[in-house]
Amino acid sequence: MDDDEAFDYWRAVGFPENRIVRLGEDDNFWGPAGDSGPCGPCSEIHYDFGEKAGCGKPDCSPGCDCSRFSEIWNLVFTQYNQTPDGKRKTLPKPNIDTGMGLERVAAVMQGVSSVYDTDLFITLRDKICGLAGIKHDKDEITDQSVRIIAEHSRGITFLIADGVLPSNEGRGYVLRRVLRRVCFFGRKLGVEEPFLNEIAQTVISRMGHTYPELVKNQSLIQEVVKVEEEKFTSTLDAGINLVDKAVDEALKQGRNSITGEEVFRFWDTYGFPLELTTEIAREKGLDVDLEGFEAEMEKQRERARAGHKFSGDKNTGKDRSTVIYKPDRTNFVGYDKLKTSTKVSYILDQESGQSIESAKKGQKVAVVLEETPFYGEMGGQVGDTGRITADSNRVDVTDTVWSPYASLAEGAIVHLGQVVTGKISVGDTAEAEVEAEYRLDIARNHTATHLLQAALRQVLGSHVQQRGSLVHPEGFRFDFSHLTTINKQQLDDIQHFVNERIRENLPVKSKVIPYKQAIADGAIALFEEKYGETVRVLEVGEPMISAELCGGTHVKSTGEIGLFILTSESSIGTGLRRIEAITGRKAEDFLRECLSTVSIIAEELKSSPTEIIDKVKALTSELTAERKRSASLERELARYTVDSLIDKAEQVDGITVLSTKVLSVSLPALREMGDLLRDRLKSAVIVLGTVQDGKPGFVAMVTPDLLNRGLHAGDIIKQVAAVTGGSGGGKADMAQAGGKDKTKLDEALELVKQLVKKVSR
Repeated sequence: MDDDEAFDYWRAVGFPENRIVRLGEDDNFWGPAGDSGPCGPCSEIHYDFGEKAGCGKPDCSPGCDCSRFSEIWNLVFTQYNQTPDGKRKTLPKPNIDTGMGLERVAAVMQGVSSVYDTDLFITLRDKICGLAGIKHDKDEITDQSVRIIAEHSRGITFLIADGVLPSNEGRGYVLRRVLRRVCFFGRKLGVEEPFLNEIAQTVISRMGHTYPELVKNQSLIQEVVKVEEEKFTSTLDAGINLVDKAVDEALKQGRNSITGEEVFRFWDTYGFPLELTTEIAREKGLDVDLEGFEAEMEKQRERARAGHKFSGDKNTGKDRSTVIYKPDRTNFVGYDKLKTSTKVSYILDQESGQSIESAKKGQKVAVVLEETPFYGEMGGQVGDTGRITADSNRVDVTDTVWSPYASLAEGAIVHLGQVVTGKISVGDTAEAEVEAEYRLDIARNHTATHLLQAALRQVLGSHVQQRGSLVHPEGFRFDFSHLTTINKQQLDDIQHFVNERIRENLPVKSKVIPYKQAIADGAIALFEEKYGETVRVLEVGEPMISAELCGGTHVKSTGEIGLFILTSESSIGTGLRRIEAITGRKAEDFLRECLSTVSIIAEELKSSPTEIIDKVKALTSELTAERKRSASLERELARYTVDSLIDKAEQVDGITVLSTKVLSVSLPALREMGDLLRDRLKSAVIVLGTVQDGKPGFVAMVTPDLLNRGLHAGDIIKQVAAVTGGSGGGKADMAQAGGKDKTKLDEALELVKQLVKKVSR
């Protein structure tokens, strides 16, 4: 474009004119974000991977769609303000907005053309390929699927670690959509069984050392992805088949899109997401009638609004002439009782999502009752479990949620479970009974979160605000705003505050009042949460020590909590921290286990429990000294071993190659051997292998003079380690890897000479 000023500056700092490319306003002008706002010309900095990486066209240059040039940095000279009519005025205070692609720079530094080939993604990519039984670089479509899974699975893992859980709204819905997209692309690669759990584990293993929240939340992450993937698997298979048939039919009829009615049916009846229908259709060159889909959605909303007006004859619920209605909101009676007599108003088959009149033994169902004591998952509190019985017929309820089905109104509480005896039918009179101990464990933890927030505000300050929580029978997680690290004394004070309130056995009461009145009275509301005109306020103590807007279930007095133990505290982002804790029975189990462990350690150390700390410190000091001595011995061994290895070097097409096995040593010692050999040999390809703790390890080095001949330590080590079922990587001059099968160590090392021959020719 005509940004001569930037051109002159690049020339002034030494860039030759033939390396400065003008791409025009379409490429070298940023903004505005929308139809108006700040904008300006930009200078993109590209890295040239060379002609071999390009398309081969004579006019190939930055801006080409091929992979030769990669933009790694962009300097935006924000100097204009654009009005909605497209006119631009100079900003009174222009600025430079600069952004560098960290992962793209990593790709450049590691000598690869894609971020998916960097050491950050290689392990993940190889894991996906291994699960799918495919090889990387098979074809562009396959590689694209692998990359999508790799990118999305990393995001999924971090989202769950940060407290986001799959849901039908907000960020939870974004997570669910991304997770389902991963399932879809996994199926495209031929992966039939649930696999995301294993990929999440790979993400945690690869990045947990830098992001400890991944390790701390490992069990939650794996459980969430496992459950969510299993839920979607049957829907996915059925949905793909339906869409494929619709695509074939559209093509036969010469249509260029799938109708809105079809797309709505896939979503409403089978629960198949709109975005996946769109993705499948576009792969076949078809569009989706989104306007038609929205029209069908509006029709359904109208039906839902009108449906609650028709209940039919409730005494003849099994009669097919009866209109089965969609309740706007299930009547929840679980605050005061755990068992109630009710009627079955709606049943869906879990796998198909279709409405059914009855279900028999073994069938997984979603049941809606006229009223229920079961709490549906909401506000961070998990749903209840229990049973629904009608005479000798029984459904075991494994979870309770607010309607996840399009065919039900949003206010319906849905009991997910399985028919274990007899059958259950619409219109049955039934007993709905919550699992009491399960509910009480949840209630203890939920009331404890309120005491915890009061403690945090007391000890840390009134700036503390809840940012999220997860309450379940095993314990709870509480996220809150706080800028600085919490020291041990503060943590002790927080725990003491909560336990003092438990011992005081304070009353816990609730009331429903107007939202404005609740806030005026000082009740705490959840940050950014939307509330109705009336709200439920939970109050602890007389006088009150806590008042919060909350729809969850709680104990009647704080003494029922029994005991509160804070198990972990950590940072989960800038200005955000997380506390995990347990109460009641779990706290007692934890304390018993800790005391037992202390007793066992004291016995092993032949000391009393009060003396074990000093004893452990003394042993740790001895161990540290011993490790230093061992490291020193390893270094001496490395120097001694080098002399015996020099003679094993061979000539391969004029290149010195040393590929050999050495005694069992650590990877640091193996690297030191490589450094010494490189200094002695001057020009060589060196690959050393060893076995430690039953697993093979490798180090590869290429001297600088051989790099321009195409020899790359990272490429060599990948292929060598693969022979033993392992992986690794690194730079062109040095790389390391680990393997699994030690019996193939010799075979792996023998491969080095073949690789050198292949490159040298």
